[in-house]
Amino acid sequence: MASASSTSARSLFVESKMRLADRVQVNVNNIASLARQIQRGSKSSEILMHSAKNFAQQEHSLETAETNLTKLALIATHLECQMDSMSRNSLILEQVTEQVRAMQR
Repeated sequence: MASASSTSARSLFVESKMRLADRVQVNVNNIASLARQIQRGSKSSEILMHSAKNFAQQEHSLETAETNLTKLALIATHLECQMDSMSRNSLILEQVTEQVRAMQR
């Protein structure tokens, strides 16, 4: 009877040991899965930071472009004023030229 109970105890011990090994294996697999998830999460964080940085750079570029467009509009206005002035002066020059010719006759 002692051998039967020791065989039963040994069998129970082996079975418990195998269950424990299975549980340890499941826990190790879960930890590995968690580590992979954390790694993926950190990469998405890096991607998000990179995207935010690019967005900020684009914002700066847009502000610079807006400033340049404002300057170009001002230059265009000045050129238009100068063109109007030159047109008026050319008309006056024609009139003065006609008056000088009339005086020379």
